Amino acid sequence: MARRSDRPTLRTIAEITGLAVTTVSRALLDAPQIALETRQRVQRVAREIGYQPDRAARHLRTGRTNVISFVLDPHDELLGFSTSMISGLTRALRDTQYHLVITPHFAEAPTLDPIEYILRNRTADGVVFSRTEPDDPRVKLLVENDFPFVSHGRTDLGIKHAFVDYDNAGFARMAVERLVAKGRRRLALILPPQRFTFHRYLRDGFLAAAAENGVEWELPAEINLDSSAADLYAWLGWRLEQPAPPDGVVCAGEVSALSIMAALSDRGLKVGEDFDLVVKQTSQLYDEVRPRVDAVYEDIAEAGELLGRLLVRRIAGEPVSALQHLQEPIPRFADRSHGTRAAVGARQSA
Repeated sequence: MARRSDRPTLRTIAEITGLAVTTVSRALLDAPQIALETRQRVQRVAREIGYQPDRAARHLRTGRTNVISFVLDPHDELLGFSTSMISGLTRALRDTQYHLVITPHFAEAPTLDPIEYILRNRTADGVVFSRTEPDDPRVKLLVENDFPFVSHGRTDLGIKHAFVDYDNAGFARMAVERLVAKGRRRLALILPPQRFTFHRYLRDGFLAAAAENGVEWELPAEINLDSSAADLYAWLGWRLEQPAPPDGVVCAGEVSALSIMAALSDRGLKVGEDFDLVVKQTSQLYDEVRPRVDAVYEDIAEAGELLGRLLVRRIAGEPVSALQHLQEPIPRFADRSHGTRAAVGARQSA
């Protein structure tokens, strides 16, 4: 084994493992053509001897940067989105040669700006981004340039691409069924802005479940998940003063649910007695909220880990048809009779 004072090289690993240098190189790149056991053995030896690739030399030789870029968009409606996503991505890349770099996207800037920068300067080997749109220009551009990416969310482009998405239609169905089971008959859904693909999935799942259960429904046009807390609060206050107000609300974001609960509390209405809501939970916040609120969990950290793992496989050449994953909703309904949360098994939804 090489002395610790020496700089370990690919040849050092090859001598230790008895493999060819080219095999070692491909194993460190996590190439699927190399047996998993061999990849794991090579990567373990590399860690043990402190092997660090010469990134500058490799970039000149192969065009690779060993960098994965996460284009970070604002997600004000999802508490802890950024930290959870970064945690998952970091976990996925921990035992690979890839380093995670955050590329911010500012709300006032064109959506394509960070993608064009990455492509123009070749600052990464692959990219992850979120808040997909039905006709997402980022997907079009990356596919045209044959550049590896995995999106958090799907599109309506008819282009096959790698993605990790959450079953928002399944979430909406589950939420409606929960509210109906608790006797609610006039339901409202707070949607994301229409420009995002998951708007359609949420809407379609909600409307289908409402029709199947024969309940009244509304999709308020005055507010959405990107509305301010003050606007959400004002909307429900106004709506409660109108004829036939909703008695149940589906909130696809934690921030919107907090505003709804505040509006109810200030009017002397009690969650679970006068009104019910189901919230999409992405943080641990609602475990501590009182009164307890019915929630359906979306695991953002798991999504980040899946995005990272799929992107590494995409960079290694796997077809996109094998790199598509839909996360299932996980119910975390409040069992008020026992004062604990009852986690019911998630069900698959089309």
